[in-house]
Amino acid sequence: MKEFNYVIIGGGCAGLSLAYELEINDKLKDKTLAIIETREKYKRDKTWSFWRVFNHNFDDCVIKSWNNFTINTSESSHELTNKKFPYQSIDSGKFYNKINLRLSKNSNISFFKNLTEINSENSIIFNSVFKQSLDKSELWQHFQGIEIETPNNIFDEEIINLMDFNCDQRNDVHFFYTLPFGKNKALVETTWLSDLEDESLMDYDLQLENYIKNNLGIKKYKINFTERGAIPLFYPPLENHDKVINIGSAGRMTRLSTGYTFLNIQEHSKFIVKNIDNINEAKIFNFGKKYQFLDKVFLKVLQKHPEKMPKIFFNMFKSSSNTIIKFLSNKSNMFEDINIINKMPKLIFLKALFN
Repeated sequence: MKEFNYVIIGGGCAGLSLAYELEINDKLKDKTLAIIETREKYKRDKTWSFWRVFNHNFDDCVIKSWNNFTINTSESSHELTNKKFPYQSIDSGKFYNKINLRLSKNSNISFFKNLTEINSENSIIFNSVFKQSLDKSELWQHFQGIEIETPNNIFDEEIINLMDFNCDQRNDVHFFYTLPFGKNKALVETTWLSDLEDESLMDYDLQLENYIKNNLGIKKYKINFTERGAIPLFYPPLENHDKVINIGSAGRMTRLSTGYTFLNIQEHSKFIVKNIDNINEAKIFNFGKKYQFLDKVFLKVLQKHPEKMPKIFFNMFKSSSNTIIKFLSNKSNMFEDINIINKMPKLIFLKALFN
């Protein structure tokens, strides 16, 4: 069986981002790469969204960018504007096509369905796949979104509704998310922060139908695209191995309080490429231990007091748009962190901190 210098397990967002970063930085001119991916063919299956707090390689895969966003509860609505850090959505289909087209031009890169098809004994392995099934009783962000198209122009395409808590909470945390891609086209998503054991929360089709009809006031539309997923809001134990480097969600690149992962993956990929010649000696990359600590406290409160979370999220966004965006994107300074913390209800967060 053929040997490879590098092996990437999982050809999804993290695996392909790393492969692309290696390729565009000429790290595969005289090195070989095997990508292990089980899917038969790539197609649009996800939408990755984030605030563009630094440059990335995929501007040509962006569906749309926005500078205005709102957050709603059943009682209030708050609008923010930010010209510096636009909110962007990536079309995964365009992302896959762009990267695979580039990779296909390098004969040193090969795709395989299974790790057993190659000799990886002497390879440096980058793994983006969880080795074991994850605990459904833990906290997850699970969701379903549909891209809808209406016969008439309905949406204000210059503003997104980032979180709308004006919906049935069912003793958990639930919000809707509306990204208008045009005047008659938008992604509408139902999102839960809960465990995965309560299947009654997963009547996503009905939730979306009711929200679009009753909250958005839209009666006629067609569905162009559906996405569904679940992001663990906890870090499973890492398997430490000299020749295996975990990437993506398996490498703790998900921000637990938000589920944001895409830009963290891009930063991690750049870090790996920069240190590729001595990667086993490089320090373990993380996007900030302070965020892991703050998220741990925040999620304790969320699990203990789900009924308070709409107001807590709403108050967080009363900070300046720069402050909240930088905080949620792992780019805040100490003063911005304090500003966010000061928006939190002190007693329940102190109890979560010390319990």
